Amino acid sequence: MNNDMHDELLIRQMVERWALWRDAGDWERFATVWHPEGVMMATWFQGPFKDFIRVTVEGWNKGVSILHFLGGSAVEVAGDRAIVQTKMTISQRGMVEGENSHEVGPVLCDVLCTGRFYDFVVKHEGQWKLLHRQPIYEKDRIDPVDPAARLTLDAARLAQFPEGYRHLAYIQTHIGYTVKLDMPMLKGPVVEELYRRGARWLAGGALER
Repeated sequence: MNNDMHDELLIRQMVERWALWRDAGDWERFATVWHPEGVMMATWFQGPFKDFIRVTVEGWNKGVSILHFLGGSAVEVAGDRAIVQTKMTISQRGMVEGENSHEVGPVLCDVLCTGRFYDFVVKHEGQWKLLHRQPIYEKDRIDPVDPAARLTLDAARLAQFPEGYRHLAYIQTHIGYTVKLDMPMLKGPVVEELYRRGARWLAGGALER
């Protein structure tokens, strides 16, 4: 096995541990995948990883349910830096407006958002660590957990959110989060600039937050 392949395997291992330990609530080990200056960007949070862990724990204790599932990865290594893209889904469960058993009231539903993690990864003290994570939101959908239930979403409010994570934003704002409205999606100038930022950083430039 050559060095590049070995590094790719270690980086993929780190990405998988991020999802497993975060979703399992294993906060102590979850913290170990991050670089000391690591930053998390998400629809509902943007900032240092330590704050991300803190607010995630707060949500966890209040019953907020956000889970992740990973697909394949593409890893580009340049010395002690790497750009990693990993296919993923974000699944969030919560209550929205609807009708259940002919009664009007909150309906339990699942939102499934498909996208990619776009990661800036760096070797720190001999180990690959996550320096900056920027999800790309490609498409999403919402479904009632009870197939007999009917959702009655506010169409005007739903239309305010970006297409790639419209239903995810809807349910997150419904429970009180403030959602960032200019996140990268499958197409458009925001994701194109993200690719350029990644290329500049991988070539040795400064990380543009």
